Amino acid sequence: MSQAVFPPTDQPISVPPMDRYNQELIENLHPPDWSNPEPAPCYNLVVIGAGTAGLVTAAGAALLGAKVALVEKHLMGGDCTNVGCVPSKTMIRSARVVADIKYAEKFGVGTSHYIDIDFPAVMERLRRIRAAISLHDSAKRFQQEFGVDVFFGNACFSGRNTVEVAQKTLRFKKAVIATGSSPKKLSIPGLEEVQYLTNENVFSLTRRPNRLAVIGGGYIGCELAQTFRRLGSEVILLQKGSHLLGREDADAAAIIQKTFVREGIELILEANIHQVERQDVDKVIYYEANGKQNQLHVNEILVGVGRSPNVEDLNLESVGVKYDKQKGVIVNDYLQTTNPRIYAVGDVCMEWKFTHAADAAARIVVQNALFSVLGLGRKKLTSLTMPWCTYTDPEVAHVGMYPEQAQDQGIEIDTYYIPLNEVDRAIIDGEAEGFVKVHVKKGTDKILGATIVARHAGEIINEITLAMTNNLGMKAIAKTIHPYPTQAEAIRKAADAYSRTRLTPLVKKITSSWLSWQR
Repeated sequence: MSQAVFPPTDQPISVPPMDRYNQELIENLHPPDWSNPEPAPCYNLVVIGAGTAGLVTAAGAALLGAKVALVEKHLMGGDCTNVGCVPSKTMIRSARVVADIKYAEKFGVGTSHYIDIDFPAVMERLRRIRAAISLHDSAKRFQQEFGVDVFFGNACFSGRNTVEVAQKTLRFKKAVIATGSSPKKLSIPGLEEVQYLTNENVFSLTRRPNRLAVIGGGYIGCELAQTFRRLGSEVILLQKGSHLLGREDADAAAIIQKTFVREGIELILEANIHQVERQDVDKVIYYEANGKQNQLHVNEILVGVGRSPNVEDLNLESVGVKYDKQKGVIVNDYLQTTNPRIYAVGDVCMEWKFTHAADAAARIVVQNALFSVLGLGRKKLTSLTMPWCTYTDPEVAHVGMYPEQAQDQGIEIDTYYIPLNEVDRAIIDGEAEGFVKVHVKKGTDKILGATIVARHAGEIINEITLAMTNNLGMKAIAKTIHPYPTQAEAIRKAADAYSRTRLTPLVKKITSSWLSWQR
């Protein structure tokens, strides 16, 4: 076994700007005066990483009676609390208020044409809300409420059943790697030298960039491009592909693309960036698009092109845990690594890089690592029905298969399509641009997948996910009463469309004969 190389312990944590809210955040998630406890003789479970996956794993195991150690090198809460879901959706909410004011006149509400956007106040609200929510992930809560031993420092496997952290050795029966992911880096000449924004530092801004370039048209790039545009920045989005949200339903992507153009976001599609350099106060992007060379001058560059798993400095080789720098830790369907004593969960090993996916998978890890005897009772990752949502306006939510995936598997489907301009509540709300698509196995009511484009698609998709998880089909949805008027009524309309397909000529003939006989 190779000798472990331990990274140095962390320097004091700082989250700019160091106002009272960020000080509160640090006090909750990495207290400056924290003293690591003396390790127990042996832990049922040592969890490395205190993001969503690690927190749910640690809390779930501890609540079931396990002795648990949780290790975090930076801030508990991981990306979601600190630089992901919580700050981004807080910022998105402010941006939606701006959009509501801008379009208020179509509802008969007069407003001045000038909207006073106080960007520093928007970001202060973000920090205040993030600090308040961070209490749920705090070190003191996990120690006092759940009985978890919380250690701060860089963790590294040092033996077949030991982890080293801050000069302390933690012995384990089982371990879980939950170290998450980081923003993927681009090999564009000059990009590192000019300094750029990612989700890890964009929420520390206190001044609005006047002119912002966003590289990447996936969910991160799209959400933040629209948000900054609504908050007053001039935004140029460069996308390598021919359209935004390349992995999503093409009709959904088209609506988002149309919305962005209408809101004044400049889209540069099929862009190939050659170089970035600084010229005085500007950052200059040299790129090619549509066969033409061009350059773009901006104040800031935001890169949102995906995530890379955090697999470095864990000494995984010494404990026989295989990993790939792009795909992350290699796990089987039970989230077990190539070392049967060690599991992995969350962004570090899963293709689904969502907070709710990490939460759901962590529950599987607790069961499989601690309560499965001789393989009995183990749960599979592939058994999960996983929805997701891109929080643009309108939102794009999806669950299950896309038609292309069904076709690749030789499954014939029927698709029921309901545009929102046929849904009364969507018309009333002035939110009729969007749709519900539900894909079912041909000749049955079995739901295989769905895509929803609506302002609150992330809320509406849950009904489809619930149905799929519990093997309920379109018949069950058609029998379910939906309050009128709601936008979720679009799902019932899709179910009614399925029901009408059952009224075959033979069925109509039989019912007509029956009614004639009763006259």
